[in-house]
Amino acid sequence: MRTGMRFLLGLGAVLPAAAGAVAGDAAPRRPNIVLILADDLGWSDIGCYGAEVDTPNLDRLAAGGIRFTQFYNTSKCFPSRACLLTGLYAQQCGMDRAPGELRNAVTLAEVLRAAGYRTLMAGKHHGTENPCDRGFDRYFGLRDGACNYFNPGRQRPGEGQPAQKSAKRAWCIDHQTYAPYTPPEKDFYTTDYFTRFALGCLDQYRGEGKPFFLYLAYNAPHDPLMAWPEDIARYAGRYREGYAAVRQARYGRQIASGLIDKTFPISAPTFVPWSGLGDRRKEEERKMEVYAAMIDRMDQNIGKVLDKIRSMGEEENTLVLFCSDNGASGEVVRLSGGTGEIGEMTRWTSLGEDWMNVCNVPFRFGKNSSFEGGVCTPLVAYWPAGISKPGRVSRETGHFIDFMPTLLEAAGAAYPKTYGGRSILPYEGVSLMPVFRGEALARKAPLFFQWAGGRAVREGRWKLVSRKRDDWELYDMETDRAELRDLSAEQADVVRRLAGLYDAWLARCQAQGQGG
Repeated sequence: MRTGMRFLLGLGAVLPAAAGAVAGDAAPRRPNIVLILADDLGWSDIGCYGAEVDTPNLDRLAAGGIRFTQFYNTSKCFPSRACLLTGLYAQQCGMDRAPGELRNAVTLAEVLRAAGYRTLMAGKHHGTENPCDRGFDRYFGLRDGACNYFNPGRQRPGEGQPAQKSAKRAWCIDHQTYAPYTPPEKDFYTTDYFTRFALGCLDQYRGEGKPFFLYLAYNAPHDPLMAWPEDIARYAGRYREGYAAVRQARYGRQIASGLIDKTFPISAPTFVPWSGLGDRRKEEERKMEVYAAMIDRMDQNIGKVLDKIRSMGEEENTLVLFCSDNGASGEVVRLSGGTGEIGEMTRWTSLGEDWMNVCNVPFRFGKNSSFEGGVCTPLVAYWPAGISKPGRVSRETGHFIDFMPTLLEAAGAAYPKTYGGRSILPYEGVSLMPVFRGEALARKAPLFFQWAGGRAVREGRWKLVSRKRDDWELYDMETDRAELRDLSAEQADVVRRLAGLYDAWLARCQAQGQGG
């Protein structure tokens, strides 16, 4: 039986001033912070957002915290991670076109370490800098974009050739960088070993008197689809009915759980008819079984971290956030020479567009698109000492740029005007702390998106969006979150105004990014 934290649900509201306080303290204790990031996870891919995938640990966090329905990333891995770490748009810090160095910016780790936090990271970074050079005390993980889960490096004796796009993916262990990194352990699997490192750090620094910031950036369920056989076996036959049945069941659970209501539209299916697949059905079933197993294994590991925090007596005063860097992906990587079954170390398999359409239900499109399927992430926030009215759903709009002001306010840390002798830009986001207290969010500026030809502006109820070189489309997010009815012809003035805001934003951010 899996172990996970036993959360006390139905906690009463906590006064903000008392958050984290201990009897006799003169001031509230600063919270520990755990920021967990999944990779290419769709909006409906965890249980509390409608999935049939077993994610009891994340579900418990949601039941004792907040589920957000309108929280945004950038639709692409490395720009999202840049926004998350800096509070800036990727266009401002030189991370809007290719993975590189963070410019014009200070990272969450740099600010929190200066404020007295122990800063720890495990997982995927997707940049060219070692995170230990950007404020993290400890780091173990993939500095690169994607890798083989069982062996990111060279073939080991007695094993098949690892399926990989490159055998020289950069990997860091603290200040040392390896390219490639060939793990000596035969039971190596990235999700497990990222967690193992994090648990070791929590043990190492236990009792030192500092709060900790742990950034746990899993590469699951990004391709290649690879999982342990015992995890895959739990999902045998679960996807036999095909795309439409799974998608409709997820949509029904979203309504039943209160995540959305019956007025929330569902986008049109884009997958091919299941009945017409013939012999390909088994392959498609297997892909989703492995994909689900990867998410399941991630949740198991999250449970281990939560158990550790509870054993340390820190559950009440730890803020846990879980989200994804973009929507589920339809990208397909085709490598020659791969052998074995889907899910094994020797074969690289991608999820594909048909299952992508299921995983992002009820939204359109997916990764790389500025439509909701690409940019809307599940966000779960859990903090017994700091979140009032647990178990609720928040409709407030938010973005990865909001993590910087949120975590700084929670930690009582100050954002600097300069860092390390260099100028930095002020962060762009707003703090989510009012939402934690059950209050409205006072966001004044629109949210903006631009990646790979996709672009969008979100202001209040309106979202202006386009795909590649298409014309602008306008949607009313209060009645049409699935972006089905284009109102651009009826609301031409709104289109012109928002398009002008977008053009001004892009010009400003690109100028700032080039000047860094």
